[in-house]
Amino acid sequence: MAPVIYPYTNFTAVEQLCLERGEGIYVYDTDGNKYIEGMAGLWCTSLGYSNTEVVDAITEQLNTLPFTHTFGGKTHEPIKQLADKLRDMVPVEDAYFFFGNSGSDANDTHYKMLRYYFNAIGKPEKRKIITRERGYHGVTVAAGSLTSLPGNLAHFDAPVEALGVLRADAPHYYTNRQGNETEAQFVDRIISNLEEQILAEGPDTIAAMIVEPITGASGVIVPPEGYYEKLQAVLRKHDILVWADEVITGFGRTGNDFGCTTMGIKPDLMSFAKQLSSAYFPISAAVIPGWMYEAMIEQTNQMGVFGQGYTYTGHPAACAAALKTLEIYERDNLFVHAANVGDYLQAQLREAFTDHPLVGEVRGKGLIAALELVSNKTTGASFDGGIAGATSQKFCQANGLILRAVAGNALALCPPLIITRDEVDELMGKLKAAIDSTYAELKEKDLIAG
Repeated sequence: MAPVIYPYTNFTAVEQLCLERGEGIYVYDTDGNKYIEGMAGLWCTSLGYSNTEVVDAITEQLNTLPFTHTFGGKTHEPIKQLADKLRDMVPVEDAYFFFGNSGSDANDTHYKMLRYYFNAIGKPEKRKIITRERGYHGVTVAAGSLTSLPGNLAHFDAPVEALGVLRADAPHYYTNRQGNETEAQFVDRIISNLEEQILAEGPDTIAAMIVEPITGASGVIVPPEGYYEKLQAVLRKHDILVWADEVITGFGRTGNDFGCTTMGIKPDLMSFAKQLSSAYFPISAAVIPGWMYEAMIEQTNQMGVFGQGYTYTGHPAACAAALKTLEIYERDNLFVHAANVGDYLQAQLREAFTDHPLVGEVRGKGLIAALELVSNKTTGASFDGGIAGATSQKFCQANGLILRAVAGNALALCPPLIITRDEVDELMGKLKAAIDSTYAELKEKDLIAG
């Protein structure tokens, strides 16, 4: 066993699959087994594997200028071109971009810039951040504190209170509804809870609320209709900024350019990573509006610098990878393709699993989805210890399909944007067999009600 500390891995059960190569939507292990990469890696390899155009763009940049930093006013053409390209795409007014290496550091950077901005305008008390239960925003200290999943908080002693992190209700109707509450009643209740929380804390102490348009690691939660409209109304009313974490939903994943477009969000701040470069080179972006940037200029002048940055901020090869990826998205109409094939995938999932005795809910948009696995379809009761999620993941892999169990017993799907209808059919065949095998094993263990 290699002396590696593997992320998100039980230290007693490491090195279970060694991948060797990839092509299109498929990856191959060192034993020659072929798998559909149904999670696009970690929600990220939008163009699939071995896209020679992106590889060539990276290689050309490495052969030309393999590295230069961007401290102290130094720059290069790829970073300027990328910022200009993104400014034309994003729904943020007069946008400015801080580039990093991961979604976690993008959210950490936003946390720091919010403090910097409110100090600059003379409101240092406006520093708390609202996140949501079951939210995922990364693993660095600030981003990890904004994350609400038990595995990311337990034993790490995250400085949640010191960082001013507040938690609001998760907008998941299926698991959080009360009694015979309708979706509209559910939305009204949790929005009312949010406003009560804001008033109790004091609106003048809250800087922003961070939301994933559609969540990822918490189980692909798609909030009910009307939720974001009412959420934004409350936040605007109390002068709280809307911060959209688009690390997973950005760049075509939901069938639109951004998850904000799909879900009707008008963000003040945005976070990007993953599909920005199809994960071929690490890069992230923290996006702020021009009025926020302008307000910070004098403060940087007083100090002589804006004291935030990474060695690899705006790495030229990362910027080249992102530029080529965005070019391919536009040229090949991949967002439209993702919408069309996504509609097909969602329809196939609902047809196959809505009435399946193991599946309580099928949810998703575009090319992101999840199956909520339940022990009792009538009550929606879950399984202890995430056993259904782990079992289904095992059977998927045995059938040549890599998926990921998240939030315990939700089985997530997030294939590359390039997937075709025929490949969706292949994926569905493997998935159906895996879910049926999971049901049979759990029933044999007497873990299924009825």
